[in-house]
Amino acid sequence: MEQKLVLDLAEGQVFRFNKPLHWSSFNLVSKVRTMIRYASGLKKIKIGHAGTLDPLATGVLIVCTGKKTKEIDNFQYQTKEYVAELALGATTPSFDLETDVDATYPTEHITRELVEETLKQFLGEIQQVPPAFSAVKINGKRAYEYARKGQEVEIKPKTLVIDEIELMEYSQTAIKIRVVCSKGTYIRGLARDIGEALKSGAHLTSLVRTRIGETKLEDCLTIEQFQSLLDNDPTIKMPEGASL
Repeated sequence: MEQKLVLDLAEGQVFRFNKPLHWSSFNLVSKVRTMIRYASGLKKIKIGHAGTLDPLATGVLIVCTGKKTKEIDNFQYQTKEYVAELALGATTPSFDLETDVDATYPTEHITRELVEETLKQFLGEIQQVPPAFSAVKINGKRAYEYARKGQEVEIKPKTLVIDEIELMEYSQTAIKIRVVCSKGTYIRGLARDIGEALKSGAHLTSLVRTRIGETKLEDCLTIEQFQSLLDNDPTIKMPEGASL
């Protein structure tokens, strides 16, 4: 049976997307806003997302429209789950692939047992210094604005909670982990801290947000699926050539 999508613009809706690689969260919200505007004919639409994902990350991004934007805070405070891949023995200024490797370290001493024991150190309530290349505000500006100009600023640590951390794959130069954590956790920052705890270095090479609260990745739409649902909705008349 063909699935249909009826837009409830009066009450608003909650959409669950799998954010594409290289898109910012703002890019996805902007695209969805444009698609709904074409479908509905409205010029103004209240819309926002619950929980930023970096451009180099993919996975669950919840988008709310209309009156449902009042629920954004509720989604933001829900537990999140990630699957992350880390390269060991090298660091980058951004703690991920946004910037080039700036230092290398030995990895010969890193065993599976050492990694598993090290990961246990991060369970529970921890203090984490957010990455310099992040959206944390300092003196009214985003931290990344300073970082991209090569300016150093003091970033205060934040208290957060890691509920679960599991080693999924291991080698001496790379690991894959699953992390269940609280709002405000930077997995890039966790990669940095794990590298330091291993007496080596590490940076993030892949990140997927697999869950927010009860919303799982398999529950999410791609942007192409969302467009298809709009196109197939008999209650929506799409302008000719409006496919995005």
